[in-house]
Amino acid sequence: MATTIHPTAVVEPGAQLGSGVEIGALAYVGPGVVLGDGTRLHHHASVEGFTTLGAHCEVFPYACIGGKTQDLKYKGGKPGLRAGDRNVFREFVTVNAATNDGEYTTLGSDNTVLAYAHIAHDCVLGSHIVMSNAISMAGHVTVEDHVVIGGAAGIHQFCRIGAYAMLSAMAKLVQDLPPYFIADGTPAEVRAFNKVGLERSGHTAEQLERVKQIYRILYRDGLNRSQALEKLTAHEHAASAEFQRVITFAKSSERGLAPGAS
Repeated sequence: MATTIHPTAVVEPGAQLGSGVEIGALAYVGPGVVLGDGTRLHHHASVEGFTTLGAHCEVFPYACIGGKTQDLKYKGGKPGLRAGDRNVFREFVTVNAATNDGEYTTLGSDNTVLAYAHIAHDCVLGSHIVMSNAISMAGHVTVEDHVVIGGAAGIHQFCRIGAYAMLSAMAKLVQDLPPYFIADGTPAEVRAFNKVGLERSGHTAEQLERVKQIYRILYRDGLNRSQALEKLTAHEHAASAEFQRVITFAKSSERGLAPGAS
C-alpha cells in the first residue's frame, strides 16, 4: 500500500516512512523520526525528536509524540523515544523523549493511551496497557504488561506498577503497586486483587486462588514486608509464576510497596 501525505502536512527531510503510512492535514513529522508500516497520523498530530514508532500505530489530532523532555537536567544530545507496534495515542496525548544523550523513553506494543494523558521522560512501559484520560505519569516510571490506569490518576517519579495491576481513577501513586492488585485513593492504597481483570485475561481458577493467597499474605495477615516476603518464599506455591512475579517485584522495590487499606 502506498504512503499518503496530505499536501498541508510537513514531513522534514530525513524522516523515514514505512509503506502504507498516512500523514493527515497539518500534521508534522520531524527529521529524526521513523514511522513503521501502516502507521497513521491524523490531522494536526506531531511526531518529533529522535522517535521511532512501530507498525500500525495511530496518533490522533494534537497529540505530540517524542517532544523534548521537560526535565531541567537536560544537557543536549540525542535522547529519544522508542515505541513498538499498534500503539494508539489519542487527542492531546504527550509522550516525552528521555533526558540523557542516547537514552530512550520506551513503550512496548498494543498500548492505548487516551486523551490528555502525559508520559514523561525515561518512562518504561510494557505492552497491552490501557491508560485512561488525563493521567499524569512522571519521569522514570515503569509500567509492566496488562496494566489499567484510571482517568486523572497521578504517578510519582520512579514508581513501578506491576503486571495485571490496576490503578483507579483519581488515585495518587507514590510507592510501587505490586502485580495483580488494585490501588485507589490519595495516596493510593491496595484495596483488592484484580479478579475481574485476571479473569478477562484468561487466568485460571487455580491462578486466581494463588493470587488471592498472595494478597492475604501481603495485605491481610498483619505482617511487615520482610515477614510477608519470608512467608511468600516459604509457601508451597512459591515456585509458581504468580508467586515468583510478586516476590521478584517486591525484592527489587526501591520506593517500597503501596500500603494496604486499613
